[in-house]
Amino acid sequence: MSEQNPYERLGVTENASFEEIQAAKQRSIEQYRDDSQVLESIEAAYDAIIMDRLRMRQEGRIKVPDRIRFPEKLAEVSPLPPSVSVSKSPSWLQRAIDTPSQSDLLWSIAVFLILSILTVFSQNNSESVLPLLMAIGVCANIYLLNRKEQRLGRAVLFTVLGLLLGIGLGSGLASLLGLPSSSFMLSVEQLACLVTFGLFWLISSFLR
Repeated sequence: MSEQNPYERLGVTENASFEEIQAAKQRSIEQYRDDSQVLESIEAAYDAIIMDRLRMRQEGRIKVPDRIRFPEKLAEVSPLPPSVSVSKSPSWLQRAIDTPSQSDLLWSIAVFLILSILTVFSQNNSESVLPLLMAIGVCANIYLLNRKEQRLGRAVLFTVLGLLLGIGLGSGLASLLGLPSSSFMLSVEQLACLVTFGLFWLISSFLR
């Protein structure tokens, strides 16, 4: 081991960083902590490397990073300006739109998806089932809205508006499509329910 140069003694290359040299020294000390002769050799190798690095730095063969040479410049760097929101939407719209949590979103999707599936498969007895499904959808929308904001009156108002808009849009769309044109297509009432449930999902998920 005495024939090795200091870098070989520590098991590092001549291009190793100061942190790598220190880590190699610590590993070697832990490995040979019971051998005083080897420990002296490790300390001598480490001292030799430090002296060699100092000489190379004086000769300009090692470039010292600016963050070490001029640490005061870091304090002179002006802080970044605060980020500016680029949103151009009106303030009233920002107050009305909500970003739902994953739990709220999954609950609303599950509720109105189930109601929509039941609506599609209720063709044989739609006259008795559809009003019940619509009533469940209204109650569910009020509950989901009120659970987020604890404002029952606002929840009822948005639900009534969604109900009227959904029925109107569904009926208008059905007249444009000429429903029902065959026994395999949805009825006007079913389409109105599906559109209403879609609006309820949007209202309960994305409105405050």
